[in-house]
Amino acid sequence: MPIAPEYLHLVQRGPFPCYLYGRNSRDPKSGSVAAQLNDGRALATKHGWPVVDEFKDPGISATRYARKTRDDFAKMIAGIRAGYVRIVVAFEASRLYRDLEAYVALRNACMDAGVLLCYQGQVYDLSKPADRKATAQDAIEAEAEGDSIRDRTLRTVRELAAAGKPAGRLLDGYKRRYDPDTGQLVEQYVDPERGPIILDIWLRAAARQSRRSIVLGLAASGIRTKNGLPFTEHRVATILRNPAYAGLRVHQGKVIREATWPALVPMDVYETVQQINAESDGAYVYQHDGQPRRLMVRLALCGFHEDRPTAELPVLVNLVGRSKASSYKCEETAHVRINEKLLDAAVEEAVVTWLSRPEAAAAFENEEDRTRVDAAQARLEGLVRQLARAREMAAEFGPTGEPRLSVDALVGMEARLLPQIKQAREDAAARRLPADVADLAGNPDAAAVWDDLTMTSKRAVVREVVTVKVFPARAKGVRKLEPGRISLAFRGEPGWVSPAAIAAARAGVLPGPALRLLRESAEAGRGEEPVPEQ
Repeated sequence: MPIAPEYLHLVQRGPFPCYLYGRNSRDPKSGSVAAQLNDGRALATKHGWPVVDEFKDPGISATRYARKTRDDFAKMIAGIRAGYVRIVVAFEASRLYRDLEAYVALRNACMDAGVLLCYQGQVYDLSKPADRKATAQDAIEAEAEGDSIRDRTLRTVRELAAAGKPAGRLLDGYKRRYDPDTGQLVEQYVDPERGPIILDIWLRAAARQSRRSIVLGLAASGIRTKNGLPFTEHRVATILRNPAYAGLRVHQGKVIREATWPALVPMDVYETVQQINAESDGAYVYQHDGQPRRLMVRLALCGFHEDRPTAELPVLVNLVGRSKASSYKCEETAHVRINEKLLDAAVEEAVVTWLSRPEAAAAFENEEDRTRVDAAQARLEGLVRQLARAREMAAEFGPTGEPRLSVDALVGMEARLLPQIKQAREDAAARRLPADVADLAGNPDAAAVWDDLTMTSKRAVVREVVTVKVFPARAKGVRKLEPGRISLAFRGEPGWVSPAAIAAARAGVLPGPALRLLRESAEAGRGEEPVPEQ
């Protein structure tokens, strides 16, 4: 049976050099690590136990669900096995373990080295069956309590997510207001000081500034994170991937609804940045002038995974082998590998050929564009017919020899109709093309224009024009082009997927219509709000 510390010297021969251990998680009831260690020092001083070392794992769970390892706990077990101490002191069993495997590891180390365990004012000798049974029961209860805490936390998180409310750490750029009496969250709102800094990061990214240039700009302005640390490229990348800044609630990695807090970033800026992220995440190599080196990295899709929707297919990334020949490979598997230069050349030739055709410009028109162009064409034809008829009447004469339309009247009609005809002709010919393809679509000299583009512009054109899938070769290790290895679906053709759809799939964003329907449904009281995955 365990004994009180004050009687330890009566049954065990000293001295009792000891280790102190403290741990807490985000559970506020667990107490601070500093407070735990203070209690341990007081106990050790009272009973004359020299403190050999102190170990602490702050903010780390001890359950089997923990994502971080307890480095100090492992070091402490190593010290126990090395024979440096006679006793280990902790505040309570749950500070040492909430997982039976961790308990067994500590128990075995203490048994092998003859080390005592002290917590909650009791000293346990693990060489005795009764003490092992008592500590094992405490470990079982600690594990069960950890499971209960996790279940309560997950339930609360699900409820908050379904309601669109915030949970967890506060985003940089926002503040929270709590009820002074109940401590309950009242609102999350944009921080008037930090908000503009975060928005500026998004606007720079939307303008295609690299993450490195954004970091350098922030450093030059003396701007740091809310914790006072310098911004890093990784930190900026994390900000630029977070849908919460656009007022979207994320649960288990997916956007499930609009959030209750205000959007710091406009939706068009958010979608633009996600499209840029989809292009560049994975760090394709840049040249000294800031231009990407490779055309199809993260643009070509892996056809090996065709069981998925096209917009969700994994992309091809760069793979540099032992030879100087560079290749592309699937970001998830090794089933698809293809020579970089061969794929780039094939896609370039196909894109330029397609853009050179007269019908290429029409592929970029939506229904609104077609209606506008058709209306302008109909107006043009009507004006031309009216002017032609007026000229015919001016050349026709009546029984008395007078023209059916006087010269003065014809001149007036021409003065009125000719400017209208010119404008209608321009409206009928005008097409609202994306800026990246405005000089290429329908241009017989598209090849010459293409040669003068930067690699960034070429990649932008490819995104707007074609969906490229690459399939496995007939034999393993083959990286050359073979019949059927490349599938090209041009804009407007079956199999083509818009850049916005791919960017939304990569970012897990609900498309605009889905958000509108969700909002209308909630306002009309129809149906239930979406419930996050269990």
